[in-house]
Amino acid sequence: MEKTLNVGIVGFGMSAQVFHAPFVTTLPGFRLHAVVERRTDLAAAKYPGIITYRQFDDLLKDQAVDVVVVTTPNETHFPYSLQALAAGKHVVLEKPFTNTSDEARQLVKAAQQAGTVLSVYHNRRYVSDFRTIVQLLQQQTLGSVHEYECHFDRYRPEAKANAWREEPKPGSGILYDLGSHLIDQALCLFGLPKEITATVKMQRPHARIDDYFDIRLDYDVARVILKSGMLVREMGPRYMLHGTLGSYIKSGDDPQEALLKEGHLPNGNYWGLEPTGMEGLLHTEQNGTVIRQLLPSMAGNFGDYYRNLYNSIVHGAPLREKPAHGYNTIRIIELALQSSAEKRTLPVSGLMDETYPFGL
Repeated sequence: MEKTLNVGIVGFGMSAQVFHAPFVTTLPGFRLHAVVERRTDLAAAKYPGIITYRQFDDLLKDQAVDVVVVTTPNETHFPYSLQALAAGKHVVLEKPFTNTSDEARQLVKAAQQAGTVLSVYHNRRYVSDFRTIVQLLQQQTLGSVHEYECHFDRYRPEAKANAWREEPKPGSGILYDLGSHLIDQALCLFGLPKEITATVKMQRPHARIDDYFDIRLDYDVARVILKSGMLVREMGPRYMLHGTLGSYIKSGDDPQEALLKEGHLPNGNYWGLEPTGMEGLLHTEQNGTVIRQLLPSMAGNFGDYYRNLYNSIVHGAPLREKPAHGYNTIRIIELALQSSAEKRTLPVSGLMDETYPFGL
């Protein structure tokens, strides 16, 4: 590597520990330089030799820091990123990008003015099943897709202790949390929709913020269904795609998050490969022959996000996870909330006409 990028991570909760630090500390071209922790020294205990800052401003004053990774609660995303860009830092911003589309638009403009890289961490583009779907669509294995359904369900009937995402504040709730992933995936596959119809609600008796959503996005041909809830004890398929030639149905989840939470490092030839028994069902027709078979997924790798980030910063390569992508996801969330509140279908408006990667 021609250059090593010094990284400063803001916050050291689950997001930093699971989704960022393992890649920053194992990938060539990156070095974990500092972490901002208000009261604890968890990062320093795990990664001896790094600097621990108590204040965000102190991290920004550190001239050695090239990249700031913001993993703190949602209400800090906008101000922290704005400050980091103004300080000349490259920024990785955890999803959701911001709490409002107005804030998101300001960040897009700020990144353009700063001349540094601002990237939203939409890591679900780098999971095994989604990558397989991208390949199927690229190869037109299913023909013209007319329906795509994706679920991100959990079973958590009780309130989670000390969970700020379940508090009634801007940017909280399942739509901002899990919905950001599903919306971004849909936009990657199908582009910008024409209309939206949504139901966003609280299902659990103790809920103080949304814990269920059902979003329908209409395109010229395809219809996209995105669903998530906290009261799904028996999981159904995660993805279902139906096209003019066939269908693809996939259950289970990419193994990376579970492995990272167990402390595994993201290296080795088998990283991101699903275990046997998690194959999707492909039922289609090719050259007049009907095919119905179990299809192993491609390997996922969150590290590819950071590899692209490095090439964008150091070599000027095109950035995949663009600020405009973060903006569009937040705008769709706002429209979903409006559609649900008004109980009607809305035209999709106010999106940034930005291209999306159809392959990773």
